[in-house]
Amino acid sequence: MTVIVRDLRPEARADAEGFSRVRRLAVPFMLSTPDSVLHHLLNSHLDAHFGQLVAEVDGEIVGTAQLSVAHDSPEPGRGSANVYVHPERTGRGAGSLLLRTAEERLSSLGVRTVFSWVPDEPGDRAFAERHGYRAGRSAYFLRLGLDGGTLPPLAGPPPGVELRTGADFADDPRPLFELDAEVTADEPGDVASEPSDYAAWLKDVWRHPLLDLRLTTVAVVDGRPVAFTAAHTDGEGRYGTAMTGTARGHRGRGLAKLVKNTSLHRARAAGCTEAFTGNDTGNEPMIAVNQWFGYDICATEVRYARELG
Repeated sequence: MTVIVRDLRPEARADAEGFSRVRRLAVPFMLSTPDSVLHHLLNSHLDAHFGQLVAEVDGEIVGTAQLSVAHDSPEPGRGSANVYVHPERTGRGAGSLLLRTAEERLSSLGVRTVFSWVPDEPGDRAFAERHGYRAGRSAYFLRLGLDGGTLPPLAGPPPGVELRTGADFADDPRPLFELDAEVTADEPGDVASEPSDYAAWLKDVWRHPLLDLRLTTVAVVDGRPVAFTAAHTDGEGRYGTAMTGTARGHRGRGLAKLVKNTSLHRARAAGCTEAFTGNDTGNEPMIAVNQWFGYDICATEVRYARELG
């Protein structure tokens, strides 16, 4: 059986459905829908040269790859390629062909260092190392059951702090962009990111099909957002934390706990049954916050890197 690797066709709904299906089977802790797959392809920043590849065997999509250039990093020549194969379709060469195709495309765009998230499993790590990748930092996936689980009791905001939802910023989300950019710049990672393009943020983040503005929760002081948690939902009872953060001048006051707890209570009331989040293994303060909520670590992934050329 011949493996064929090609670009995802945005006009073919079956491509997006197959891509999303493989991603959910390979990484069940990440929310993915056909609409979110197409959104990333059609709305990512042009300078990212974002691409989605599929591996096909006899008309069935058995593997996927996402690749991009780290265009908003102060360090040039960096990019990413994340490859996932259907767990029951491994061993056919789909992963190797996807990775080689992604690397060739990134190299043609001037990328010299490729980063890739790899499940912390012996077979996956061996695959990465056979292809010349070296292990670096790691991150956890965490899960919290909302159907019958116990959340910390709701608490009111401290004096001077007001709680709002993302929907309250629908007319002017720029203050949330500014807070998101500050928090993103401080997030642990191999590739620094300094978001500055508000129009691109509106397309990619604010209009993301999984973003649930009713459950996204914001702490406001003197009319300005100072802490937030962005909530994603997939319409099937799954809730994911896209980002939680606090402005530098307001950290250490428990505001991250406040907004996330409020959002989780709202999510449970809205019928969500599972909540997922992720943390860099070195981000001990946020890991402690999530364990306080009752999240359990359910998987680990490792960030691998390879120098091209």
